[in-house]
Amino acid sequence: MLSFSYKLALIVVFGLLPLAAETNPATPDSPGYTAMTAQQRLEWFSRSTAGPQSLTSGLFTAALGTGLNTPREYGPHWDGFGQRNGIRFSGIATSNAMEAGLGTFWGEDPRYYPTKGLSVKQRIGNVVKTTFTAPRPNGHYAPAYARFIAIPGSNFLSNTWRADSEADAQHAAMRTLYGFLGHMGSNAFQEFWPDVQKHIFHRK
Repeated sequence: MLSFSYKLALIVVFGLLPLAAETNPATPDSPGYTAMTAQQRLEWFSRSTAGPQSLTSGLFTAALGTGLNTPREYGPHWDGFGQRNGIRFSGIATSNAMEAGLGTFWGEDPRYYPTKGLSVKQRIGNVVKTTFTAPRPNGHYAPAYARFIAIPGSNFLSNTWRADSEADAQHAAMRTLYGFLGHMGSNAFQEFWPDVQKHIFHRK
């Protein structure tokens, strides 16, 4: 079984893989912000579940789990690799479907909006804040209730189809923690990666 520190490292690495940029240019709390449409909600679900970043992350985590043979029930072979990738995908899909679906009832927007003109400390604060909050139709942030339900709900629900060695409340609780940490890492990447790109690919 992977140690907590090792799993946390994986969360940070793979959580930093960004989602594609949203088409809505206006940020919450600004006059031009518009509520998330049903089409945008479906696009967010599709991209966050089966986009290239998510699929690539799944391949890496499944390969690592296969190499370490964890969980042991799947075995260190190609069939085990496929099972691990499928289990991970089913968990992500369930969580995203719950967050997107439940969020429609109160207009919760699951997208991340990078900040503009703030200090690094303020931007880090926004990354943390938006892990646990989300915009409402009026543009103001409020607790991300759909996310609070989706991440733990999907992880405990997945116990019904996971290998016995990880299908218990303790593992589900740890996966829930990793889920929020991964969300925070994804926010951080979307916030700071554009700046990193400018420095890496800067040409005089």
